[in-house]
Amino acid sequence: AMNSESPNPARTPNPDPAQVRRGRRILILIFVLFFGSLLLAGLLRFSGWQPPGSKVHGDMLQPAVDARALVPKLADGSDYLWNPTERTWRIVVAPPADCVEACVKLAQDLDKVWQLFGRRADHVHILWIGTPPADAPTNAAMRVVQPSAELLAALPQLDEVSGVPIYVIDPNGFVILRYPPGTDPGFVRTDVSRLLKLI
Repeated sequence: AMNSESPNPARTPNPDPAQVRRGRRILILIFVLFFGSLLLAGLLRFSGWQPPGSKVHGDMLQPAVDARALVPKLADGSDYLWNPTERTWRIVVAPPADCVEACVKLAQDLDKVWQLFGRRADHVHILWIGTPPADAPTNAAMRVVQPSAELLAALPQLDEVSGVPIYVIDPNGFVILRYPPGTDPGFVRTDVSRLLKLI
């Protein structure tokens, strides 16, 4: 007798090709946006002229840290999923437990940064890893995330300096930018605004 069984397509967890292609395009555009403008700026440096807006204020992580397999937990215990199709960028901070006054100011600064994104603000989340200070402002973008060893390990140079660095995670779950402690929040806004134009 002939075997009438046919393979069940639901059992093959292959990613959606369209989503894979879109993810690759975003990474290529990030590369072109930042490294292309940096290369142009370098070539023009000898003439003493630098094209406006070509400077990346954050440190591009090379290679980007692949955090796609991580599933952070929100304060209420629910999963925080990257959901690439929602095209959400994340501004991430992981302050030490004793950070109070400096973290209130940092939360205020990030709140202003988020508001200045205007109509694109819906595509930005602020991931606060740990418990924010009681006086810290909250907004629709704030996601309080439980600290985990895996998540903290995905943030390069987190404990190498005093203060609180800021990170940017792309819609797919790659950590692509790091800002040293004390970075002007306006620089974060400028770089993330450029990234938002990719979506």
